[in-house]
Parts: sequence; structure tokens; C-alpha cells
Amino acid sequence: MSQKVQAVIVRAKDAPVETVTIVIPDPGPGEAVVDILTCGVCHTDLHYKLGGIGNDYPYLLGHEATGVVSAIGAGVENVAVGDRVILNWRAVCGQCRACAKGQAQYCFNTANATQKMTLEDGTELSPALGIGAFAEKTLVAAGQCTKVDQDVDPAAVGLLGCGVMAGIGAAMNTGEVKRGESVAVIGCGGVGIAAIAGAQLAGATTIVAVDIDDDKLAMAKNMGATHTVNSRTQDAVEGIKAVTGGFGADVVIEAVGRPETYKQAFYARDLAGRVVLVGVPTPEMKLELPLLDVFGHGGSLKSSWYGDCLPSRDFPMLVEQYKLGRLDLDAFVSERISLGDVEAAFTKMGEGKVLRSVVEL
Repeated sequence: MSQKVQAVIVRAKDAPVETVTIVIPDPGPGEAVVDILTCGVCHTDLHYKLGGIGNDYPYLLGHEATGVVSAIGAGVENVAVGDRVILNWRAVCGQCRACAKGQAQYCFNTANATQKMTLEDGTELSPALGIGAFAEKTLVAAGQCTKVDQDVDPAAVGLLGCGVMAGIGAAMNTGEVKRGESVAVIGCGGVGIAAIAGAQLAGATTIVAVDIDDDKLAMAKNMGATHTVNSRTQDAVEGIKAVTGGFGADVVIEAVGRPETYKQAFYARDLAGRVVLVGVPTPEMKLELPLLDVFGHGGSLKSSWYGDCLPSRDFPMLVEQYKLGRLDLDAFVSERISLGDVEAAFTKMGEGKVLRSVVEL
């Protein structure tokens, strides 16, 4: 029997969000209904609101979430009713080209729920990243649920569902940071600071944080940065080279998503170093680099999609690091809010005042 719950939607491009009643169907084969505990307010939700991802309005926003499985459909074996889970948007299929090559972290055919959640009048909703978790309950593919321990703060570990995982994974998975290496991170929002935390967890000894905001640089220092560069007053490339023996960093992570900062990342790495793009560019952006410089610097230029994570592998491991005191996920939770505060949280995000606002239900 379907259920009616409260949820946050956006009806049109750049319209204010609304808290409305939506209808959650019973789970079908391979699906699960999850009672949401927490959901972080992520930049991706804002991109949906502003029309930067698609035009399939109305969108059911929210995706960076924890919850408790309250119902499962036929054939579901990976989770059971009562399990605490982090939701993810990479439910691997096991059959696509990437999965067949043993690279499930790149799965090209990730699963979402087949059925649609709707408004009370039957209007179908498009859930953000196939999740839609600014809601009391949501319907997902069972593979989007990763079981985790119940003795941890759901608001903190839920951030692994998107932004924090993207940053940590950019360092540990995509950048393959090794013990003793140097890392620079350009852009110290939530994802960039998570990349700093990931670099520290991986054993980097020199970690350079770059931003134009001193408050963000202070947060980066608290999360593991050994050096900071304010690129409003100092050249970012020269600043990074100054603390890496004049050579540049082994790994430079670009967490802004702009051509200007990507060029800084490119020229701030050591010969044969790695550049990782985790910042999300907009469709009109273009990058120009002298091809001879690309050849001459060697190394690799990578993009990081969801931190190249495999949720079933990475979420439990990172939760354990959190429990051991090696990964301070609590520091990412700037405030705890209700469903009705999402619009205000978007404003704070734009002003750079928070790492994460987290909706608690």
C-alpha cells in the first residue's frame, strides 16, 4: 500500500523549493523503501534547482542521505528491513563493460528504482541522482543501499553518500595518493576539504590548501592541510612550488571546476605528477593548453566521478576510520536543519558559510 509523506521539491528552473506531500509506492522487485534519518544539502541539489543538470521538473531533491530500510521488494538480498544504510548513486549492475572488466567503481549502468514517486495528483517526480532524500521516506533500487553500523552519527556518515566521498575518493582512489607524497588541493569547499582529509588519511606528508577565502583555508588547516595559499594575494602555482622544493606537488586536486583553476593545477604539479579534476564544470566551459606542455609534463590528467568509489567497499571502510578517530566526519556538519530550511541552506551554501547543512528527520 502506497504511503504519503512530506518532501522538498522544485517545480521549475530557479523556482523556490516547496515542502509538499508526495506518494511513495510499495517496493517492487529489486527496490527498497527507506525511512530517511538525515540528508546533506549538496551543491548538486542546487544544480538541479538552477536547471544545470536537466529539465525533468518537478525534481524531488536530496541524495546525500542515511536511513533505515522499512520495506523491500522481491529478490532483494543485500539489505533487510531494519538495516541502517547510506544511500548511494552508484548501484553497480555487475554486467556492463566496466563491471565485466572488474572495474565496478566505473559502472556504466547503475540502477535506480523502476517505479516513480509522485505528487498527490499523480505528477511523476524526478529524484535527484535517482534518490530524492529530502523526504520522510524514499524509494530506491536496493543496490543504492549500503549497510553500515548503527552506532555512529547518521548526519556525519551520511555525507559519504556524495560530497565527502567525492573528495576523499579523489585523493585516495583517483589520485592514488601514497605515503610520503605531496598533495595540493585547489578549492576548499566541502569537496576540497574532504580531499584534504583523504590525502591525510592516505599518508601524504605535505598537503597544500589553496583558496581565496581565509576562513576556508582555516578550515582546511584544521582538517589536515600543512600549508595554505590564498590565491587572491599569492600566485597559486608559485605558492605550491614554494613548499614542494620548487618542483610542484605529486598530486594536484582541482575542486573548483573552472578552466583557470585547472590550468593552475596542471602547472602546479611535479613532472610525471597527477592532476585530478573533481570540481564540476558547466557545459560552456573550454580548456586550452599547449599540447607540447601536456607532452612535456608527463604524468596523468584524470577526472574523478564520485571519487571513483565502490560504495560496498568504501563506505564501511571510511565509517570504520571515523569510529577509530582517523577521519573527522563530524567537522563537516556545520548545522542541523529541518525540511523547511532547505532554501535558506542553499543561500548559506552560496555565501560559503557552511561545509554542510544537514536535514534531520
